[in-house]
Amino acid sequence: MDVKQAGPSLDSLISSFNTRIAELQELVIARNMYPASSVPDLSAVDATLKAMELQVQHIKDRLREETHAIPKAKKLIEASLRQQKKLQSISVHVPYHLPERLAVINREPSRCLLPDTSKPDFGLQSLNLEDEAALLPKEKKGRASAPLWYITSDELDSLSSYMRGRLTLDKVNAVINEMSTYAEANAQLITAPRKKLSENMLDRALELREIGSTEAVKGKHFFLETDIKGPSLKLDNTGKAILTVLRHLGRIRETRIGHHRVYILLKPQ
Repeated sequence: MDVKQAGPSLDSLISSFNTRIAELQELVIARNMYPASSVPDLSAVDATLKAMELQVQHIKDRLREETHAIPKAKKLIEASLRQQKKLQSISVHVPYHLPERLAVINREPSRCLLPDTSKPDFGLQSLNLEDEAALLPKEKKGRASAPLWYITSDELDSLSSYMRGRLTLDKVNAVINEMSTYAEANAQLITAPRKKLSENMLDRALELREIGSTEAVKGKHFFLETDIKGPSLKLDNTGKAILTVLRHLGRIRETRIGHHRVYILLKPQ
């Protein structure tokens, strides 16, 4: 029920009721002034009283409708306030940089998943099945995408001022998005069929698979320091500060494997 329309309607009923009362008063006065016409006047009084009773019933009905509408209006207001809080929370925590998955898996997007027809095979086809199985361990099918665990404003505010510095939520979450892209690219390269890789990409795939088979990295998404190329994450003071923050907040873990510095993406506890 529209509450805005209910108000004026009730006022109209009350006004009509007051008008009937005034008419009744006039009829009573008229009866005393002219006793001969008292019978017709009494009939008019009866008709007026019946009309007044009908008006009173309409007022009661309208009041009952408005009474029933109040709880519904309260529930609607409460639901609207809850929805408003949810939308405000979403607005605060969702970063400006949304995830953009690469359709390719390294710095040579046009060649990473295609055989290199411009160079000879140099005997790679001569590998037997046992050697190939040893070099290219099979990955589990249906591997999940690299995680995107953005930080919240509360997490950023919880850091000490010297660690947070001038970092903003948007900058840090943009780096998280970029790290996930690096890790996803490596995961695609690791699981790519050997026949679809060029010679130089096969070497990189073998290196990544060797790193991925170590105890510290096995089963996790990771990227190398050499993968970092910006634009959000760079190996400058700001980039190093962001990596420190993400390590502190449990988004990444850093380790060294061979001559590589490896960053492992973690799920926050």
